[in-house]
Amino acid sequence: MGKRALNLTDELYEYLLQVSLREPEPARKLREETNRMLLSAMQSPPEESQFIALLVKLIGAKRILEIGTFTGYTTLLMAMAIPSDGRIIACDIDDKWTKMGYRYWEEEGVAHKIELRLAPALDTLDDLLSRDYANFFDFIFIDADKENYTGYYERAIRLVRPGGLIGVDNVLWGGSVINEWNQGPDVREIRSINKQIHLDDRVTVSMLPVGDGLTLAIRNK
Repeated sequence: MGKRALNLTDELYEYLLQVSLREPEPARKLREETNRMLLSAMQSPPEESQFIALLVKLIGAKRILEIGTFTGYTTLLMAMAIPSDGRIIACDIDDKWTKMGYRYWEEEGVAHKIELRLAPALDTLDDLLSRDYANFFDFIFIDADKENYTGYYERAIRLVRPGGLIGVDNVLWGGSVINEWNQGPDVREIRSINKQIHLDDRVTVSMLPVGDGLTLAIRNK
């Protein structure tokens, strides 16, 4: 087997950010405010969110579904990447975190592009499917509670358009996916969805060592 991905030291990671991160001021302020929270680990690292925004631009996405919003850092960057008539449906369970993001969405002038749905995400996805949103979205990003990843993915396959892109976050789960002693429900679900997507001939797939692991899957038809 060829050379594996580079193991980033703290110093090399800082260099990576210095020479590649282009972070708008509202995004920087939102990230830093989120980092002061006890649950700050739930926020995607900035280089991953920037990469996702790049993908959104690359595929010309206008219709995005985000499953798991937290404080809305990635949401903000995606909203900045889509055209003025683009729309994001952002799913979360509670507005205690999304209220923080909303201030910065407004500051950047993209709040009108974001429709926040506060409900269990599976209920929101089922509602979308019942209202003719099948084959509708250009990009779907899954970054919510891990125990429901299979349910999210199966619905995402129906909601994304043919040729559209699904991103699944945290697929390496801090490396615990290869720790046989870790049999918690989250890691077991991630192992399961990783195997499922790998074998799913409905998609073309690549798993990347970005952030905590990011799987990208294009719906084939």
